[in-house]
Amino acid sequence: MSEQPDSRESAWAKPVDKLRVSGTPTGAINLNVEGKQMVGPLQGFGQLWQKTYRVALSGSSASPQEVVSLLKAKLPELMPSDSRFYPSITGVKPGEVIIINATVPGVPGTISTGVMILYADDESFTVMTPEGHPESGFNTFSASSEDGVTVAQIQSLARANDPIYEFGFRFMGGSSQQEKIWHHVLTQLAAQFKTAANVTMQKTCVDNRLQWSQAKNVWHNAMIRSTLNLPVRTARRVFRGGRGIDAS
Repeated sequence: MSEQPDSRESAWAKPVDKLRVSGTPTGAINLNVEGKQMVGPLQGFGQLWQKTYRVALSGSSASPQEVVSLLKAKLPELMPSDSRFYPSITGVKPGEVIIINATVPGVPGTISTGVMILYADDESFTVMTPEGHPESGFNTFSASSEDGVTVAQIQSLARANDPIYEFGFRFMGGSSQQEKIWHHVLTQLAAQFKTAANVTMQKTCVDNRLQWSQAKNVWHNAMIRSTLNLPVRTARRVFRGGRGIDAS
């Protein structure tokens, strides 16, 4: 009797040399994603942190699978207004790209980057960052049952991608701003299931060293590239009569 293929294999994205965006969602600015390579903690510059955010959905009968299904379907709605997620038309599936448009205090325009969905099954999905993203690493969204209560969790393992981002995380409030994003997402998620949100966070510095060999990553810095591209996007909108948002 022949073996059935392991369903876990289909949950992983196929290896890719460079990212490809099959289509730009309406309203999204697509920059700093196409053609970029994926980067993990080994390719980043700054201190390596693991941060775990959790919320217990006490009083809700929702299963872990239902929670993750809602996360996949409504993640863009759960994000704060200054950090917008644009999944592809096929949704949260292995190998697909999520475009991210964010605004940062003191930085003009919109910073455009994205993440690739590295893994996705019924109870979790993991995204991985490309070159130029503020972080180099992974974020895993999951849910599990603990003593009869479904607990939703977001866990990151990442380090700043280059010296500029590391400075921003340490001294310009970047780290606390990032932490507020995931607190916001889990608070909004709890509201979807009509439960009180008591979001907890645990963070650990896994490696406090700076990887100076990766300082060259600044060449791909999405914040710098998005800012430099702002006059180009503005000019295109003007010459096109202001119709819509240029997403090239």
